[in-house]
Amino acid sequence: MLFLLQKLFILLNLYKQFNDLIIKTMNNKNLSSTNLSFDFLRNSKDFLNIILNNLSCAVLLLNKDMELHAFNDPLKNMFINKPNEHLLYKRCGEAIGCAFAIKEMKRCGETNHCRNCELRTKALEAYIKKQPVYRKKISREFYKTDSKRDLKHLQFSVLPFHFDKEYYIVVLVEDITEVINLKEILHQN
Repeated sequence: MLFLLQKLFILLNLYKQFNDLIIKTMNNKNLSSTNLSFDFLRNSKDFLNIILNNLSCAVLLLNKDMELHAFNDPLKNMFINKPNEHLLYKRCGEAIGCAFAIKEMKRCGETNHCRNCELRTKALEAYIKKQPVYRKKISREFYKTDSKRDLKHLQFSVLPFHFDKEYYIVVLVEDITEVINLKEILHQN
C-alpha cells in the first residue's frame, strides 16, 4: 500500500512539473528571442519535430472548423483506432476515435453529444475569445480498434494563436488514465 502511494505521489509530481513546463513554454510568445541558447534552433524543423514526437502528450493543431492540420506521433499511440489512417483535415473527434462519432456514424460536431463535449466547447471558446484554457479534465470512451473501446481520463490545455493571417488552436492532451486508476485503487483501500 505504501509503495503504491509513493508511486502515485511521484507520478502526480512529475505530471504537474511537465504540465507546468508546457504551459510556461506555450505562454512565452517568442521563446527564441528571450533565450539565446535557442537561437540556433530558429530554422530547425528537424529539431522541433524531434521534440514534438518525444513528448508524452498528444499535440493537435486545429483550425476553426476543428479540423486537424498537424499532429505529433503520440497522438497515434494514444488514440488512433486505425493506425495507418490518413488523419489530416479530419475533425478532432474523428481523428482521436471519439466513441460518439463512431457509434452514431456522424462527423465530429454533428453527434448528439458534441454540444456537451468539453474538449470541443473549450477549443471553440479559446478560438473565439482568443484566450487559452488550461488543465481541463474529461473522461470518455474512445475506440482503440474498430471494435474495442477504452475509457480514457484526459487532461487538456487549449492555446489559440495567429499565424500567417489565420487563427489556429493547439490542443495538448495528456492521458492521465493510469494516475486516475491508481487514485481509485488507493481510495478503495
